[in-house]
Amino acid sequence: MERISKHITHKEAVHSNTALRLNLKNNPNDYQVSNMVGIATHIFEPLREYVGGPIKINSMFRSEDLNTAIGGSKSSQHCQGRAIDLDDTFGHKTNAEMFNYIKDNLSFDQMIWEFGDSTNPNWVHVSYVSQEENRKRILIAEKIKGRTSYRVA
Repeated sequence: MERISKHITHKEAVHSNTALRLNLKNNPNDYQVSNMVGIATHIFEPLREYVGGPIKINSMFRSEDLNTAIGGSKSSQHCQGRAIDLDDTFGHKTNAEMFNYIKDNLSFDQMIWEFGDSTNPNWVHVSYVSQEENRKRILIAEKIKGRTSYRVA
């Protein structure tokens, strides 16, 4: 499979500098690819249309080994292909604008305002399960005494 969706290549969806550096395999199975297509279809593509240009994908799929290597949550939806971390480094919309668009217009399972400040997160984490199962859970990630803490928004 060369593309996950119109604007996401398979290579982009599985890319990880950490995996390359540590020589870790980051290859999703068919189930995980199916989930990646779901989040691309229901979250990324409508968001990209709103943004009007490219959106940087910081992380999409993560193998269990890669997730462990970066210190990710043991229950990370990235490992299922159900989560994506987005950063509008191209200047079309801010991360806060993307966060609010998703919150107000799309069905999602969980969305996290990742660090930053009260006006703009450093990036946006969003996951998608299905229209029926999505929880629309919103969290804010912050560092407290050097540890990541999540609070309900």
